[in-house]
Amino acid sequence: MDADHRYMALALSLGRRGQGNCWPNPAVGCVIVQGSRVVGRGWTKPGGRPHAETEALAQADEAARGATAYVTLEPCAHQGKTPPCSQALIDAGVARVVAAIEDSDPRVSGHGFQMLRDAGIEVETGIWGAQAARDHAGFFLKTEQGRPLVTLKLAGSFDGRIATGSGQSKWITGPEARRAVHAMRARHDAVMVGGGTARSDDPSLTVRDLGVAHQPVRVVISRHLDLPLMGQLARTAKDVPVWLCHGHGADQERIRAWEGLGAKLIPCASHGVQLDAGDVLQQLGSAGLTRVFCEGGSALAASLLAFDLVDELIGFTAGLGIGAEGLPSIGALGIGNLEEAPRFELVETRAIGPDVLHRWTRALR
Repeated sequence: MDADHRYMALALSLGRRGQGNCWPNPAVGCVIVQGSRVVGRGWTKPGGRPHAETEALAQADEAARGATAYVTLEPCAHQGKTPPCSQALIDAGVARVVAAIEDSDPRVSGHGFQMLRDAGIEVETGIWGAQAARDHAGFFLKTEQGRPLVTLKLAGSFDGRIATGSGQSKWITGPEARRAVHAMRARHDAVMVGGGTARSDDPSLTVRDLGVAHQPVRVVISRHLDLPLMGQLARTAKDVPVWLCHGHGADQERIRAWEGLGAKLIPCASHGVQLDAGDVLQQLGSAGLTRVFCEGGSALAASLLAFDLVDELIGFTAGLGIGAEGLPSIGALGIGNLEEAPRFELVETRAIGPDVLHRWTRALR
C-alpha cells in the first residue's frame, strides 16, 4: 500500500469516530502529513463542529505549511456556521490536498476543489473513493434524496422467527450479539422501532455498557400514537431524545401528553392503514438525521423493504428453530414472483458468540 492509500485509510478510520454524533454534518476525517510524519489529525466533532480539517490544522499549526492534507470528503466551500474548510487549508499554506470523494451538496460539489486549485494547491481525488462513498452514504442520501440511510437489523431463529407464538423473544440471540447491536446503535444517529415493538417490549433503545458518551435519537413509528405513557421511553424522554412519528389524525390529548414528557412529535402521511415509510424518512431527513438503525418489528421491516428504503440489512441468526407458529421477522410483502423480492449482496458473515452475523448491502450511489 502506497503512502497516499495508507494515510487516507487513517483519515477514514478517524472519520468513523464521528458517525452517530455529528449529524446533520458528514463524519469526515482528516490527516495532515509533513514529509513522512503525521502532524495533525481530526474528525468531525459532536453536533458537526468543529470540522475535521479545522481540528487537524489546529493540531498541526505551522507544520501544516507545505504539507499534504488527506480528507475523506471534499472540503466545504461555503460559509455556514463555520468558515469554509477550503479557505482554512489555503490560509494554512498546505501544498497538496488528497480527497477521497467529491461532496454531492450543491453548495460544495466541485467548488471546494476549485478554490484549492485556484490558490495553487495540488488536488488529487479518488483515493479509497468507494469506501468513502460507503462511509458518507447517509449524508449523500440526505443531500440527494432527502432521507437518511436505513440499516435494518433482524435477529431471530434460523427459521426466521423473532418470537414464539406466545410472544416470548428474550433472548433468542446471545450476549455477544446483543453487545454488537449496542455498538451498531452508537454508530447511527437514531434507533427506530415500530409502535408494536414499543408496546410489547418496552425497550429503552439506548447504548449501554460501552462507555459511549452520546446516545442516538430514539424514533418510534406509531400512526395512532397508542404508546404507553408510563414505559421506559416516556420516563426517559427528557434525558435521551424521543421522536414520535404519527399520523395526522392522532389523538390530540396523546400528542400533548407526549410533548409534556419531552418528546418531539412528527406528523407524517399515511399509506393505507400504516404510516407512509417514505414520508417518515423524508421527515427524519428534514430534521437532520443521516443514519437510522431500524430494529423492527415485522410490520415496519416489511414496509421499509416494500418501498425499497433499506440500504443495509444486518441479520443475527441463532441456532434454534421456533416453528411456523412463531412471529416472522418480516411481515407480509405481497410478493407473488421471486423477481419482485428485494435482493441484497452479502458483504460479511462471521460467528459472533453462538450466533451468526451476516451483513448485506446494495449499491448506494
